[in-house]
Amino acid sequence: MAQSTNWFDRGGDNYARYRPEYPPALVDYLAGIAPDRHRALDVGCGTGQLTQLLAGAFDQVVGIDPSESQIANVTPHPRIHYQSAPAETLPDDLANFSLVTVAQAAHWFKLDAFYQQVRRVATPGAIIALISYGIMELDDALNDRFRQFYDGEIGPYWPPERKRVDEGYRTLDFPFRELTPPPLAIQVEWDFAAFVGYICTWSAVRKAADAGEKARVERFFAEFETLWGDTAKARQISWPIAMRVGRV
Repeated sequence: MAQSTNWFDRGGDNYARYRPEYPPALVDYLAGIAPDRHRALDVGCGTGQLTQLLAGAFDQVVGIDPSESQIANVTPHPRIHYQSAPAETLPDDLANFSLVTVAQAAHWFKLDAFYQQVRRVATPGAIIALISYGIMELDDALNDRFRQFYDGEIGPYWPPERKRVDEGYRTLDFPFRELTPPPLAIQVEWDFAAFVGYICTWSAVRKAADAGEKARVERFFAEFETLWGDTAKARQISWPIAMRVGRV
């Protein structure tokens, strides 16, 4: 492999293209335990990855994110209304939600303040779900080398909050009557280029590059390409979904 390979030009800035998509079974489960399917609230919605799925199961959905640039890049949907606001100070006019979701964002929240907002906007018996997806899992020939990279080589560049995601939010305060969700996972089949594109969306990879450690990432890609074999071959990759689910 030529050393001039520019791995960082393979879509690293295109998060929307390479992000893992939540399975429909996730929304089926949440809608099935909610008291009704009238209104759902997705907090920390980003560009609407989960919000769009919720719109297939609920009459009305509101997506909230503190970033106006994220809201500016959502895909419009007739049953979704998007607003920019912090999780800790939701708009005053929000009320009567049967489901409140937070996908891959709760580790950034001031949870005490957010939970106060949840109790204000939720209907009696509503469901709250903190959702995260864990570390990707590959087949045995690749997984050990990937975990070496994730835990050791790029590990120091993750923000401290990332640990809460890796723990499946188990250590977060969750003062609700807790339910036990079914095992769920995100599953994709990706070729090597898609794998590289996804890794390049990681904040830790960008931070390592900014710190002058781009070569560290490039060495991993070069080694992993050899382990992968035929780079056009699609391999199955999964992310276990972790949830804290409770009734308000």
